[in-house]
Formats: sequence, structure tokens, C-alpha cells
Amino acid sequence: MTVALIAGGGIAGPVTAMALRKAGIDATVYEAYDRAADGVGAFLTLATNGLAALRVLDLHTLVRDLGFDTPSMSIGMGGRPFAEFDFGDALPDGTVTQTISRAALYTALRDEAVRRGVRIEYGKRLESVSPTADGVTATFSDGTTAHGDLLVGADGLRSTTRTIIDPAAPPPRYVPLLNAGGYARGLDLDAEPGRMHMVFGRNCFYAYVVHPSGDVWWFANPRQPRELTREELARVPWRETLHGLFSGQDGPALDLIDATEEIFAGWNTYDFPKVPTWHRGRMVIIGDAAHATSPASGQGASMAIEDAVTLGKCLRDVEDVPAAFTRYEALRRDRVERVVKQGKRNGDGKSLGPVMRHVLPLILRLAKPSASGMRWLYGHRIDWDEPVSTDDVVGQRTKAR
Repeated sequence: MTVALIAGGGIAGPVTAMALRKAGIDATVYEAYDRAADGVGAFLTLATNGLAALRVLDLHTLVRDLGFDTPSMSIGMGGRPFAEFDFGDALPDGTVTQTISRAALYTALRDEAVRRGVRIEYGKRLESVSPTADGVTATFSDGTTAHGDLLVGADGLRSTTRTIIDPAAPPPRYVPLLNAGGYARGLDLDAEPGRMHMVFGRNCFYAYVVHPSGDVWWFANPRQPRELTREELARVPWRETLHGLFSGQDGPALDLIDATEEIFAGWNTYDFPKVPTWHRGRMVIIGDAAHATSPASGQGASMAIEDAVTLGKCLRDVEDVPAAFTRYEALRRDRVERVVKQGKRNGDGKSLGPVMRHVLPLILRLAKPSASGMRWLYGHRIDWDEPVSTDDVVGQRTKAR
């Protein structure tokens, strides 16, 4: 049996392991940290295209049961909405876009991977990879090694695998926005549970969604022209900073801040406009390691999950590993780079000048995306049973329905 080494135990790693097992490939996940990521991170939306990819692996109901329905969003300013959008069509069983805590998503996927026989080893920070006559040998920072037929780098934004594949690989691009947020409790907002509300404040963009329990999950994106160091981020007085940005504005922003016991420690925003080299020999990168997209796209996790399933298909159907990686890249690159561009546009739109604050509502009312116009994003579906051709990649692109 083919053996795969997977560097990175976040969301992408366990899903990749399960996709490879479905393709008949044994996979072990090597996580750099010496513990699991339970309780770590904020929350995210998992769109219907990502859920459809999980459905290929019989995982979407597992995720759906931990999240809550978020089928639509409104966009507003000054306390008033001026546009509404849907997050794509529901899956055949009625599943719609979900909002879920990152920790819950990670824990569920990891536990299911282990239940299906995937081995996950902790404290295994990848340092180097050496090609051998029959595969690759990975060396970790604790001095141990592992040998496999191939290595998948699912090791995120600061990927070691990416640098091993291409020492000249570009660094992530800083997007001049910070991220903060939390879970507000005890509020009685006049808002429908499950509808994401995006709000352009005078000094800061924010968004919130009411959980069925009544809690309100929210985030804010303060503008920050200069990239901050970890030490600088740790010194930011987030509650006071956000209070200053939202002081005197309409809408629930100040109430959300005051009703939140613990505000997430803030972090910088990054993306990758283009990573030139995704694979070399028997090594390949997926997810954020290959194409990190701004959180403004709402597609980071979904893109990684689509990658995992597509890679599994390619390794199942293309016997030669490097050729399988070439097919995988051909099937994914155009789509993910388009998503990154979309995320960059969405992020840029969060920093409105005084003129755009007056013009944007009219633009969105006149140019509301139609369901068909966004089908390329949310309607993407991967047919596991459709073979990946070794001769005609274009003809085997996954279909949007």
C-alpha cells in the first residue's frame, strides 16, 4: 500500500488523511506542536462548496451537527441594511452554510480521522525532507525520521514544506487589517438567528451572527497599515481600542464588546496572491500552504477541504506520484487563485473612505450578485466517481452544479 506522510495537523491534515485513505493510501499526520489544538481559535463559516467536499468523505453531517445554519447575510451601514445575499444553494439533503468554532471543527475532524485508523503524532515539527530511491524521508526537530512514498504539506501559512519545495517561495502578503472578536452573551438583539450581518462602521468593519442559543458571535477588522509583530499584537488593549473605534456609532458594536467576557487575542491578516511552485518530486502542498486567502473570502477552510478531496482523486487515478501532483495543481490553481483575488477585493472594501461610504450602498443595490453569478464559488462540486484523466485535465475539471 502507498504510504503518505502529512505535515500539519490542523483542519487540512486530518481531512487529507481521510481522503487518501478513501483512495486506498495509508496516511500518518505529523503535527508540529506537542498537543492538540482543542479550544484554540475563533470561528469560521464553512460554505456549501466546502460542505459538499466533506460530503464526499461522509463528513458533512458530522460538521453540521456541531455548527449552526448560516444561509444568508446582510450588508449595512449606520444601523441600516442595504443589501442581502445568500451563501449558495443548499446541498441535496438541505445542508446550508455553517458557522462553527474552529476548535470544534478541528476536534471533530481529528477524532473522526483517528476513528478511521489515521495515526496522528504530536511534537513532530518538520525540518527537512530527503528524496530516496522509493519515496521520501522526513526529518523532524526531535531527531526522529519517517519514510513514505510521498509527503503532503498541510502546514499552513508559514509552511516549512513550501520552503523545502522551493527555497525562493514568496512570503505571505500582509493585508492591512487586524482581526478581533468574541462571543457576546445576554443581549437581546433584533436579529434573526443564523443571518450574518456585515456592517461598515465609520472607523471599522465588523460582523455578527446570532447563535440559536441567543449568544452573538462577532468579529471586527480594525485597519492597520503596518504589520504588527506578535509582541505588538499582545500589547494592544483590544477592548479599549474597539470601544474607541465604535464610539458614537449606530448599531450594536459597543453592546457586543461590553457583553463579551473575553475578546479574542488579535491577529494580522495575510494571503498569498500566487505561490509559483506547489510540488517537486514526491512533495506537494495544499491549503494555506499553497494559497492562503483572506478571511474576507469566507473560503479558507473550504478551499483546503476541496484540495484534500481532489488530491485524493488524483493519487487514486494517476499511478505516477509526480504526475498525480501535476494533475492536482492543474485542477486547483485557477480556482483557488480566483478565490484569493475575491478575498482581497472583499478585504479592501472594508476600508471605506468618506466618498465610498456614500456610494457603496447604491453600487451594491444596483450590482447585487445573482445566484448564477456566484455559482462558480458556492456551486463547485467534486464528483469522486469521475476518473481523473492522465491525458485531458481540462475535460476532467470538477463540475459546478
